[in-house]
Amino acid sequence: MSLQVKQFFYSRDNLGYLVHGDRHAVAIDPGAPGPMISFARERNLTIDLVTNTHTHHDHVSGNVEMLKSTGAKFLPCNDLMGRESIDIDGKPLFVFHTPGHTADSFTFKAGPSLITGDTLFNGTVGNCFSGDLESFFTSIKLLTDFPGETLVYAGHDYVRDSMAFARSLDPENPHIDLFLEAYDPAKVVSTLNDEMRVNPYLRFNTPALISLMEKNDLPVGSEYDRWCSIMKF
Repeated sequence: MSLQVKQFFYSRDNLGYLVHGDRHAVAIDPGAPGPMISFARERNLTIDLVTNTHTHHDHVSGNVEMLKSTGAKFLPCNDLMGRESIDIDGKPLFVFHTPGHTADSFTFKAGPSLITGDTLFNGTVGNCFSGDLESFFTSIKLLTDFPGETLVYAGHDYVRDSMAFARSLDPENPHIDLFLEAYDPAKVVSTLNDEMRVNPYLRFNTPALISLMEKNDLPVGSEYDRWCSIMKF
């Protein structure tokens, strides 16, 4: 059995995940510990590890309850540094350090799926709270180098607001309506191909957005210039 990703909603718009094989699971940002545990029990899964995409309060709020209820081991973000993967039933859950939103942001890859936390959302990117735009740029480039069919599972559902903002920057983009038509608030996911069509923070090399930057007297000379400029909107 290949690794599966199960999405859980909690709080106002947060998304947490169980990544599992046929017997074992890892909880990532477990803000919905009750539903996660019920799902695992129904499928005879053992939750072995609890970890996070980063250490902002809304992503770690369920850690204590999940650990107490399952006896799982906690794998803090500091211990993810330099780690290539986590084994789940003999299959790798890959770990990538993707700083930018925070210095301790991580992305996980299970088969064709990325769990991106607050680095890459469906339709936008996170705020650069770290202040390190260069590292954020490197992280975004790493993620967009995966195949276009790769699935993006993010840390929040910001789709409607993100598409309204994308439309304000690029009103002639026909893919925004298609993206919204495909949006399912019960399962928030997109492909990297989708993101490259609608997400303005991935489309900083497109003529429409370069023109917008130029109209706002923002630098466009290099790819990194354009990244920094688009992040000003």
